Amino acid sequence: MIKYLLKKEFKQIIRNPFLPKMIFMFPLMVLLVFPWAASYEIKNLNLSVIDSDHTPYSQRLTQTIVSSNYFRLTDISSDYNHALKSIENNKADIILQIPKNFEKSIINHENVKVMISPNAVNGMKAGVGMTYLASIIGEFNATLISELYPEMAKNSSSIIQIDSQYRFNKELNYQVFMVPALMVMILTLLCGFLPAVSIVFEKEIGTMEQMNVSPVPKIIFILGKLIPFWIIGFIAITIGFLVAWLDYGLIPVGHFLEIYVFVAVYIFAISGMGIVISNFAQTLQQAVFIVFFFMLLFIMLSGLYTPVDSMPNWAQWLAAFNPLKHLMIVMRSIYLKGSNFSQLAQELVALLGFAVAFNGLAVLSYRKSS
Repeated sequence: MIKYLLKKEFKQIIRNPFLPKMIFMFPLMVLLVFPWAASYEIKNLNLSVIDSDHTPYSQRLTQTIVSSNYFRLTDISSDYNHALKSIENNKADIILQIPKNFEKSIINHENVKVMISPNAVNGMKAGVGMTYLASIIGEFNATLISELYPEMAKNSSSIIQIDSQYRFNKELNYQVFMVPALMVMILTLLCGFLPAVSIVFEKEIGTMEQMNVSPVPKIIFILGKLIPFWIIGFIAITIGFLVAWLDYGLIPVGHFLEIYVFVAVYIFAISGMGIVISNFAQTLQQAVFIVFFFMLLFIMLSGLYTPVDSMPNWAQWLAAFNPLKHLMIVMRSIYLKGSNFSQLAQELVALLGFAVAFNGLAVLSYRKSS
């Protein structure tokens, strides 16, 4: 009986002019475009400089900042009020004010202060920009000390030495962090959204009435709906692996087998949730709205952009009941750190719990009518 149900499901998918294209094109477009667009790495900050000194050292500082590729000089202001208007007109993101006697104070080994004024409407952008600028000025200061006072530089450098080593992402490449998480998003939308929509669509065109009067048991019917999306999910995640390797050179430190096991459990869980939604929704519009509501909530509490540990306690408690959060931890851990089943046992238990709960509810909430 399950054989004929699967045959029916695959025929419906193939006959649909949209679904086969979405299954192959959606992972490609998300992984090729989104990691470049959605990045916390801030570049091309517009800089307004107030150079009140007009000396070789002040010009050298400006050139050092611009050559860092994080800033582009969009305005050289004569005074602070003029620079402030540049920020108000969105022509500048940050102001650097170099005082008079800047070079003279440096040569005479006197303290000199520069003022940094970022546009803090976007607090994160302002904080990152200020950190970048302060770091560049600090390196510029160290370079001048080594040039003008080599003995001082030698003595100061021997006090504290910092040797930085970035683990699991040596180049601090944001795409490496985002790509595994985006694979989870692809699986969620394909294997959670499509089951809900497809079943409700069958209700609207009348084929569900024929299934309801057939002798097919509820469990067999649910399995007939789940298995095709298992296969679709495996195809989508495999496409994701290929794109991550070909476009980003990203290969998991762990094993593909471990990823496939977790993905199989996750697809089972998220597809079950989609079937639950379809059982309660009577129209396509209702199903789409319910899916959109849950997807938005899951995405915001998944750790895709902001770490779950940085959220308030109540949000962390809610995130514990979010299947996306657990699979994102799995994908990033296996891809970047090479974690194994024993290290991810908690996530595996959570995903198995979601799978049993969602599919149990799917079977109970599906009502056959005669």
